[in-house]
Amino acid sequence: MPARPSCSTWRIMTKNPKRKPRIGFDSGPAGGWGSAKSVSEVLIREHVPLSGAALLAQQNKPEGYMCVSCAWAKPAKTHPLEFCENGAKATAWEVTSRRADRDFFAAHTLTELESWRDHDLEEQGRLTHPMRWDAGTDKYAPVTWDDAFAEIGRELRAILPEKAEFYTSGRASLETSYMYQLMARIYGSNNLPDSSNMCHESSSVGLPESIGASVGTAILSDFQNCDCIFYIAQNVGTSSPRLLHDLQDAVDRGVKVVTINLLREPGLERFINPQAPSEMLTGKETPISSNYYQVRSGGDIAAMFGIAKALIEADDALHVARVSKVSGSDDVPEDPSNAAAFAFAASVAAADNKHVLDHDFIQTHTAGFEEFAAAARTYEWCELERVSGLTRREMMEAARVYAASDAVLMVYGMGLTQQLMGVENVHMVANLALLRGNVGKPGANICAVRGHSNVQGQRTVGITEKPGLVPLDKLKELYQFEPPRWEGHTTVDACKSIIEGETKAFVSLGGNFLRAAPETEAMEAAWRKLRLTVQIATKLNRSHVIHGEIAYLLPCLGRIEIDEQASGPQAVSMESSVAHFHGSRGKTKPASPELLSEPAIVAGIAKATLTEGRVPWDRWVDDYSLIRNAIEETYPETFKDFNRRLFQPGGIPRPLPARERKWVTKSGKANFLTPGRLFPDLPEEAFADDVLHLASLRSNDQFNTTIYGYSDRFRGVDGTRQVVFMNRKDIVRLGFGAGDVVDLTTAIDTQTRRAVKGFRIVGYDIPEGCCAAYYPETNPLFPLSHHSPKAKTPSYKLLPVRFSPSTELPFN
Repeated sequence: MPARPSCSTWRIMTKNPKRKPRIGFDSGPAGGWGSAKSVSEVLIREHVPLSGAALLAQQNKPEGYMCVSCAWAKPAKTHPLEFCENGAKATAWEVTSRRADRDFFAAHTLTELESWRDHDLEEQGRLTHPMRWDAGTDKYAPVTWDDAFAEIGRELRAILPEKAEFYTSGRASLETSYMYQLMARIYGSNNLPDSSNMCHESSSVGLPESIGASVGTAILSDFQNCDCIFYIAQNVGTSSPRLLHDLQDAVDRGVKVVTINLLREPGLERFINPQAPSEMLTGKETPISSNYYQVRSGGDIAAMFGIAKALIEADDALHVARVSKVSGSDDVPEDPSNAAAFAFAASVAAADNKHVLDHDFIQTHTAGFEEFAAAARTYEWCELERVSGLTRREMMEAARVYAASDAVLMVYGMGLTQQLMGVENVHMVANLALLRGNVGKPGANICAVRGHSNVQGQRTVGITEKPGLVPLDKLKELYQFEPPRWEGHTTVDACKSIIEGETKAFVSLGGNFLRAAPETEAMEAAWRKLRLTVQIATKLNRSHVIHGEIAYLLPCLGRIEIDEQASGPQAVSMESSVAHFHGSRGKTKPASPELLSEPAIVAGIAKATLTEGRVPWDRWVDDYSLIRNAIEETYPETFKDFNRRLFQPGGIPRPLPARERKWVTKSGKANFLTPGRLFPDLPEEAFADDVLHLASLRSNDQFNTTIYGYSDRFRGVDGTRQVVFMNRKDIVRLGFGAGDVVDLTTAIDTQTRRAVKGFRIVGYDIPEGCCAAYYPETNPLFPLSHHSPKAKTPSYKLLPVRFSPSTELPFN
């Protein structure tokens, strides 16, 4: 087997040698001419300036195709151009004229390709033919589809089902995802790890416990009906720029946006709409956040407890005032610590001394309030300040805005979920909403902003390792097989099983698992010992050039391409972040006549592998409407009239009882759930003077593990991704200077040395004691054990690290 690239090779793969790095320039606002220029550049670079522009006009439009990038919703009334900068990059990346064809693979060994940068692997373009790794030449060689399916089937039949993993990225459609989970379960496996395990699993665990829904309750109209938005730990400018339209419209109505986030992010500060000629010509900016609070890494629970404490103590003060008034007493409690609560209460209460909290809602619809309120009252302000990084004044200011609003939308992202206490973070968002009845009324709901398009939807149709979340008895009845009832692997479980040599086969429906997963060095070493690796993909990535003993690379159609089957051109579907199902039709010619659709590839593997079950695989491939009929039969309440409503304007709303204040929880009510602590229980070395707490980030020139380029204009970085953002006081305190090149090492679990090398220090507006760097370059630092105990989501937003002068040469 070829040797693993060294740390210095890792550096080569993640910097751009073509131009000298430029750092510290003014990013300007989100959107505007910077966005327009970036879209033009990527269309030209991928050699699709005209065809790409024509396709973008159909993106997220009625009868058009859903964006392959983020999961934000498609509105019923679309904008003239319903795409963002990152969506345009994703489209250009998929419909590029570049090809990684037979000639390309004939010219390069996989050992050589391992030394290439991630960007350069994908930049080779679309895969065109099914390929199998040839051990003699160390190259991918063409293979027929029939031969590929036959050998994959033989290998899977020879492996115990519990030793095979069936991974899914967020790209796959509802139709493909349903087929994929059915194939895995008939095979006998519940090992269905997916990208949601690494992103929003904390939501999937925490929200059902709080409100009885596995997804957020918000819908698009809530942005038109709210009078306040709490925007927590999600960078809209990089991760879901189309949401900026909704935020801008809300701000124009006078809605206050209270942002709680680690870094100052331009997308959360100011925006110029690229589709508004008057704004583009005049440079008129919309300020997004009315209040911006920078919380420390891992300090979110303390910050939200502080806001809750201010609300609860103000409500207590009003109660005391009312009692005194009724009794005719003019006595005011002598405790001076209550003075602020009384002053705050007076500032938010109406003349009739209304409650700060919604007691009717709390009494009728919730359980656990008294325990939560007691905990909030007990915490001292000095402790909440120390852990959160916010001042008491800031937390009370946020509470004042909240208390003065009637319909508050709670929006949050992976900055909350990818933490050791991610589930508790989600509980706290729900707790804040429940205090004032901000769930289940127009403008007042919880919005969990998901990442990849359809990452939420694949869960809805059965991609989960938890058998209790799938109607197994219904599947048994429909397809005549005995489903496995044991709990399968999450991504963390799958990684552990691979590292320990237990897993023998890994089948991947999209994605770049090796780059997305933690514990990079151990994972890459163990990956080579797998018996079988199967990658269903559109482009080449690192998970393909590192491989098992038998390795297949199976190229599929992209969502944007016309999918012609026996019954004609097919449509597929996906679920948005606001739990609406949307249809999507491909609009461009396939990259190669040798490509098969994802449903056809899944069906081909299934037919070659399975010996039981009655599934009409061929009929489903001929006509995807039959798959949707099967989905509806399996989930009749969720997918009622699925085919008829597939292209319904605004999408098909997923039924969520919590939207109607019906709580599908053990208590029958929405639950206040009280975290047992403010901050994760980290070892003592995590708080040493020379340790900072690292959060991983995306640049605005990437989507998940896909690197479009080396520019992050929002943070003033160009030409490199090997940077670490630090507070300027920390730079001086640790004995460094801006521009110094350092190595980062993990400061916990030090029995194994984990390091990344050659990162340039960038002074940035980030709280003291914290730092940030790009994902996936920093993934080698994260121990596999460093995850949420309940959700098993890797804690990519909080890791203690140390710095040392780099042994690597400085950049260019």
